[in-house]
Amino acid sequence: MSTQKKLMTSWRWWLCSLLFVATTVNYLDRQVLSLTYDEFIKPEFHWSDADYGTITSFFSIFYAIACLFAGKFVDWMGTKKGYLISIGVWSFGAVLHAACGWGTALFVDGVDSAAALKAVEAGSNVALAISTTSVYLFLLCRGILALGESGNFPAAIKTTAEYFPKKDRAFATSIFNAGASVGALAAPLCIPPLAKHFGWEMAFIIIGGLGFIWMFFWAFMYDKPEKSKHVNEAELEYIHQDDEEEAKAAAALAEEKSIPLLQCFKYKQTWSFITGKFFTDGVWWFFLFWAPSYFANQFGAKASSPLGQGLIFTLYAIVTVISIFGGYLPKLFVEKKAMHPYSGRMLAMLIFAFFPIAALFAQPLGMRFNSPWWPAILIGLAGAGHQAWSANLFSTIGDMFPKSTIASITGIGAMAGGVGSMIIQKVAGNLFTYAENAGASFTFLGFEGKPAGYFIMFCFCGVAYLIAWSIMKSLVPRYKKVEI
Repeated sequence: MSTQKKLMTSWRWWLCSLLFVATTVNYLDRQVLSLTYDEFIKPEFHWSDADYGTITSFFSIFYAIACLFAGKFVDWMGTKKGYLISIGVWSFGAVLHAACGWGTALFVDGVDSAAALKAVEAGSNVALAISTTSVYLFLLCRGILALGESGNFPAAIKTTAEYFPKKDRAFATSIFNAGASVGALAAPLCIPPLAKHFGWEMAFIIIGGLGFIWMFFWAFMYDKPEKSKHVNEAELEYIHQDDEEEAKAAAALAEEKSIPLLQCFKYKQTWSFITGKFFTDGVWWFFLFWAPSYFANQFGAKASSPLGQGLIFTLYAIVTVISIFGGYLPKLFVEKKAMHPYSGRMLAMLIFAFFPIAALFAQPLGMRFNSPWWPAILIGLAGAGHQAWSANLFSTIGDMFPKSTIASITGIGAMAGGVGSMIIQKVAGNLFTYAENAGASFTFLGFEGKPAGYFIMFCFCGVAYLIAWSIMKSLVPRYKKVEI
């Protein structure tokens, strides 16, 4: 066996590194808009925050809908083609954003070129036509981006299942999933400087173009383990060590009764998961889409400035480091405190539900000390709480439902999260626009104008998890597995 290990190839880890890069690019493409919105795109297209809220809310709901079908698509096309098509579509959508200025100038009368958009008088009919037309063009681009990005995780997970035995899959998944954190950390360091020195269009083109480069490597590096010339017999044997056991599990699963989709809604356990996703998914998306604009508006920390880059980097560094412990806490409760797994998970989720309360103090402390570092740190803590909460929330499905129904419940929850996120993004955009126009006449707990609008949103984000947990606990007060 030691000789076999010594001679074994390690092609599976090279593919895992490709999955990591794809997930990093996925997150980078998603963040280009939020990091260029306030400083570059908003003034050029005469947008209001309500316009931006429309675009981000559309992305949220369309992404959630696409996720329902992405897994089936990847299974149908196969891993190689499915992944190539997915990243090809989202990279095309990402690059296409760069043409929105040209497209707007083409459709709006009285504007000769994209460069002339910004010079149009604010509040004029032409400015209104520019904002309306450009919003529709960006909606198209965000839809294409969301459609392609929905295939990333199904394709990556399928690749992991094909190339890794059970004992290594969790580790391999954690490696490629770390690409989301790396993408979030790298985004503020590379996207704003690209937009500042080469124009926001080039930021979309360069970051979006990374996906096309990735496709080249995937096309030549991936093949099924049995057909890959880079996988020797020893590695192939290692990869397939669970085949017999998985065949038995698949046979048992086939015999297990499944719950029809509509029938899932009759169970309180389903509504418990829906509640957890509906109230909290939008909080994460709110911080992701609005944090750069918040720092620019409230503290003058533009995304392209060293301060703006440092703030976003710090925020996601806190999220990355602290959220790592999200999956460890329930394990500690079960192993050390001898708690039931579901009870331990719910207790851990209650603890994590208190983390976002930090967001309540972001605005007061930031304004009190006139420092954006307080909000960056506190929003980072709230974001870390969300990631830890989310990891445990998904695990509650396996606690309460038979394996044959897990995918259906996951899809239902994804839709609920998408709807919740759509509502939060739309409400935030309209609220910020209204508060800014109202000025001192709009107040909330000592804040006026747009700062009052931000504080309202932070207040909701701070208590959303406790509200969700309380409803979940009232629906399923104690562990009860769904019996068919």
